[in-house]
Amino acid sequence: MTSLEKKKFRADIFRHLDGIVICPLADSLLKQGVCAQILEHKKTSLSELTAAFKANKGYLNVALRALSSQGWLDYKITEEDVLISANDSTALAFKYFHLYDDVVNLMKLSEQYHPRKFQEVPFKKMQAIIQQFKDGYGIKSDIEPQEKAIVSQISKHIEGVLVGPTTVILGMGGMFQQYFMSTKFKAEEYHSDPDNFNKLLSFLAFLGWFTKTDDTFEFTNKGVFFAKRASAYGVTVSYIPMLRHADHLMFGNLENRNLHDKFSAEMHVDRKMNVWGSGGAHGAYFSHIDELVIKLFNRPIEEQPKGILDMGCGNGAFLIHLFDIIEKKTLRGQMLEEHPLMLIGADYNKEALQKSRENLIKADVWAKLIWGDIGDPDLLANDLKATYDVNLVDLLNVRTFLDHNRIWEERNGAEKQIAFSNKSTGAFASKGKYLSGNEVANNLFQHFKKWKPYIEKFGLIFIELHTINPSLTSKNIGLTAATAYDVTHGFSDQYILEIDVLHEVLERLGLYNDTAFFRKFPNRETATVSLNYISKK
Repeated sequence: MTSLEKKKFRADIFRHLDGIVICPLADSLLKQGVCAQILEHKKTSLSELTAAFKANKGYLNVALRALSSQGWLDYKITEEDVLISANDSTALAFKYFHLYDDVVNLMKLSEQYHPRKFQEVPFKKMQAIIQQFKDGYGIKSDIEPQEKAIVSQISKHIEGVLVGPTTVILGMGGMFQQYFMSTKFKAEEYHSDPDNFNKLLSFLAFLGWFTKTDDTFEFTNKGVFFAKRASAYGVTVSYIPMLRHADHLMFGNLENRNLHDKFSAEMHVDRKMNVWGSGGAHGAYFSHIDELVIKLFNRPIEEQPKGILDMGCGNGAFLIHLFDIIEKKTLRGQMLEEHPLMLIGADYNKEALQKSRENLIKADVWAKLIWGDIGDPDLLANDLKATYDVNLVDLLNVRTFLDHNRIWEERNGAEKQIAFSNKSTGAFASKGKYLSGNEVANNLFQHFKKWKPYIEKFGLIFIELHTINPSLTSKNIGLTAATAYDVTHGFSDQYILEIDVLHEVLERLGLYNDTAFFRKFPNRETATVSLNYISKK
């Protein structure tokens, strides 16, 4: 496989992720009349659209920004409002939004059935969509280049809804194991309904993932590429339970909703799928963390932390990994009998704590587990002291992709707000309420202010997710998952800010961010992930 082919296939994944989140938003905005109003007025504002359609301003803002990220609207934040303007792609894009209708109905229909099986009713619906897709929706081939490019973009979005969930189901179900990828096989070897499954595989063969001879399939290089990256779809697909309700979130009554009860039933996300999807990506960052952990635990023993607290420990994998690194590659690892390493996993989700316990026991790693809230370090510190006689300040704190997922806290109206010089371009909401970028930056300031007393001594290592300017995203379609991140996190009340905004918040708090350790991924202006080590200046 050539590097050019890999680049093209990777771009398809990013475009597919765009499609999974854009389809339900575009479909809803078209049916509610928002698209027509934008075309009629050419220039409008978020406040005007909110009033006209009795919308939930925060979530409507997330959706409009997402369309801007696809290049279909101009989006500008001012001190007073968000300005929305049609551009030379708007009318052409809106013209084809009706094509999303069938796949959005498929997303909603699949809610009535077990999400990890191919049931008869949604499968038949899917087959009809696949046929339309293959027929190119009857669109003439001699349309103008700009229109053709937009049709191709929308078609790739629809392909994403067909391919993404399917790929995740197959990946989690074992279809992409070495046995299938290295041998010829028939549908009946994998699925109890070989006729329907044969049709599904035939669609993937149409996309070039397999070669098909009679009823026998064999992976192509393209198919192997996507199979090995099935987990790349996992996180975005895991939010489909929420995306099915995008119309209600933007235009419905949210007073009594429990869709976002994310710390109990988590109705907005398939958490098992989310963990499966994120696992592959997180491993790529661990090696960079290893360098610093080795450095810290090679210090003279009196300068070392007594242990590690992993806030949001999930399934315990990160704690197990850190213990293995320290035991095998550090001075502390040679002194564990004289200076035991205190490992503590904290999580809000009690099921996660139970899973951590099982995995830690299986790995023969000794650790303490405790319930904890990322937004209340004082309570965590008190519980640690009372339960285990451990001081939080004596531990190295670590966490991955967690700080943006804190519960929003309303601040005292009289509290002084900091005017940050780095202005966020993000779209944020709390239960549908619109939040400005400056409000979110101030909220993050207060969040880290609460943690500051506990991380000044030995520091905090954390990986964080970020947004980027939607105009930058629109210039890099096929090169970033920013649109998918923005929508899934925006609608689930999570707060991903730009890297420079995060760093200004830390600077204002007097926390030192070790530039020698700092990394961003990818290492260019479209970076949506950062790795940081912060401590007292």
